[in-house]
Amino acid sequence: MGSPRPVWFRDRRGVVTEVAETGTSADERGERGERDDTAAAPASDARSLSVRLRIALILGAVLLLVVGLVVGRVTTPVTTTPGTLSAEAGFARDMQVHHQQAINMALIIRDQTTDPDIRQLAYDIATSQGQQAGQMYAWLNLWGLPQASPVPAMTWMTLPTLDQSQEQHGMNMSSIAASDAAIAASPTMPGMASQADLTRLQSLTGVDAEKLFLTLMIAHHEGGVEMANALVARSTDPNVVGMANTIITAQTSEITYMQQLLAARS
Repeated sequence: MGSPRPVWFRDRRGVVTEVAETGTSADERGERGERDDTAAAPASDARSLSVRLRIALILGAVLLLVVGLVVGRVTTPVTTTPGTLSAEAGFARDMQVHHQQAINMALIIRDQTTDPDIRQLAYDIATSQGQQAGQMYAWLNLWGLPQASPVPAMTWMTLPTLDQSQEQHGMNMSSIAASDAAIAASPTMPGMASQADLTRLQSLTGVDAEKLFLTLMIAHHEGGVEMANALVARSTDPNVVGMANTIITAQTSEITYMQQLLAARS
């Protein structure tokens, strides 16, 4: 059997090739080539689509991450720490001192009387104000501020109010309202009992001790409410303002109760 005769074949793309005649017609070979080409095309298209899909997913993930970071930065509230001369720091320092005297008076009267109502009142004052004083001590530590004030006590009450109803600015004492100037110059805080008052309270017993205690504590609570109201007028710190409002509510209620107790002993 002789060598196969060369056969020239032109496919549908116009390419001419020489092939050996094997008994397969040119048309069949052409159809087979076309089938091979069309079979390869879908596979190539599928790979290209897969690559584009992966790229799109990656870009989408990056875009979502960027959007999330931007939205988080915009919506996260900016918090500021009170400074050492702020109303919050001054209130935390001075109210600790104010509370400590109330605790001392409460402990004194518990030793000077056997009346259950007075003793319960004294217990409530000592425990609640002790807890609040501890919280204010912790705030100053958290803010990185000293417990001792670098300026005289009650200076913070000379700061401008939030609504600017007082026109003083910073520590310009010449522009301080007369009432605030009196507070700043006062050697004591509002409602504080004198050392002579405390000595006298320790010397009394029974109803006499109860009456003096109630008189001193009513004035002390009124001073505490005044200080708490001054803080609310000067601060937007939610924790400090929250405690100040608690003090206002609790001590106003206790003032009414102590007035009733005092009236019953007059």
